[in-house]
Amino acid sequence: MDRENKNSTWVSEFFLLGLSSDWGTQVSLFVLFLAMYVVTIVGNALIILLIRLDRRLQTPMYFFLSVLSFVDLCYASSIVPQMLVHFLSARKSISFHCCVVQLYVSLALGGSEFFLLGAMAYDRYVAVCSPLHYTVIMHGGLCVRLATSCLTAGFMNSLMETIITFQLPLCHNTIHHFACETLAVLRLSCVDISFNKVMVTISGFLVIMLPCFLVLFSYTRIVAAILRIRSAQGRSKAFGTCASHLTVVSLCFGATIFTYLGPRSASSIEQEKMVALFYAVVAPMLNPLIYSLRNKDVMAALRKAVEKLRGQGQTL
Repeated sequence: MDRENKNSTWVSEFFLLGLSSDWGTQVSLFVLFLAMYVVTIVGNALIILLIRLDRRLQTPMYFFLSVLSFVDLCYASSIVPQMLVHFLSARKSISFHCCVVQLYVSLALGGSEFFLLGAMAYDRYVAVCSPLHYTVIMHGGLCVRLATSCLTAGFMNSLMETIITFQLPLCHNTIHHFACETLAVLRLSCVDISFNKVMVTISGFLVIMLPCFLVLFSYTRIVAAILRIRSAQGRSKAFGTCASHLTVVSLCFGATIFTYLGPRSASSIEQEKMVALFYAVVAPMLNPLIYSLRNKDVMAALRKAVEKLRGQGQTL
């Protein structure tokens, strides 16, 4: 056993530095992020409920959207509640086992979301490029298999990355982050982590870049198909079916590629925290807003549900 391993100790808990040490700032952040978390829960739950209740929304596109909303809801819930508690706590600690679970679950759900965005891009490709065969190709069985494969791939990748992260000997227990995150935990190790960095890069390529390539391929074909449509109205309608998904893709892939595959710098730790914050708090809140506000079908289903509730209230 080398000297570095001798200096390692069993870590029973970790301390998170969070986003700020100033009490006033922490209280302000608590109020802000609590409001954003409530919007996230309500927005994503409402999307799932509307798709479940309205028959017009029970199509492959909205099936994938409901799965995406469920993943967003769970992802935010794996990080935000603990962060909110720590904003009002003097002792910002998390047990070793809870840290392992948080890293595994959040990483699995994050990876699953990228694969889901790739599957949704394929769905839009079939809808625009093969509209006459859309219902035949994107049948219920295929949609379920695609969604299951996306979740399985995300959780398998997370299992591998979690194992190689926590099998390292640790010399410190202070995490420079607001949550248990792979790169932040790796920095606590006593030994050389070059292998782990390579594995994180490979994992990032598989989880981020492969779905990204699928998205780029799908939208290249979609744009080519749209440009062949003669009427401006037809082109606008075809592009409208993809606009919301393309917006979400740009937000999610852009932020994560910048964090994990971008150049390292002295300020990379703070950059990682800010992008992770965006992905854990902001993106899950924006996704249902983007899909609902830009989607006539979802807004129509919402109005129908509200009118039905009003009718029931008047009856009572």
